[in-house]
Amino acid sequence: MAAAEQGNTVRVHYSGFLNDGTIFDSSLERDPLELTIGEKMVIPGFEAAVLGMEIGGTKTVAIPPAEAYGERDEQMVAVIERSRVPDNIDPQPGAVLQITSPEGGDAQVVVTEVNDETITLDGNHPLAGKELIFELKLVEIL
Repeated sequence: MAAAEQGNTVRVHYSGFLNDGTIFDSSLERDPLELTIGEKMVIPGFEAAVLGMEIGGTKTVAIPPAEAYGERDEQMVAVIERSRVPDNIDPQPGAVLQITSPEGGDAQVVVTEVNDETITLDGNHPLAGKELIFELKLVEIL
């Protein structure tokens, strides 16, 4: 049976869990994820786990932060004056906002704290600093 190799386009069903068992994503209720191994379309640890899998094969892998979304970076957390937020935006904890960085690029941040004077914004990926556990099934090699 053929095994997934570098450069192959594959379809994979997956479920992603945190260490406490919380599911953060799953393809089981939709079409399998299609990716080309080596094109960095997914986190490095996920891609590495698919390498060598055979069609119909399953595996469970634990991916450390360095091979997922990296460690949390406290320099990506900013406290800004509430007056800097346009009046038409009502920031609430958990809201995702698009901002323009000082370098001119667009970035998404999550509002983590709001008070009368300031708003705390976190630019880290929500899964940064977390070990991710994936249950994988290689559905097809195209």
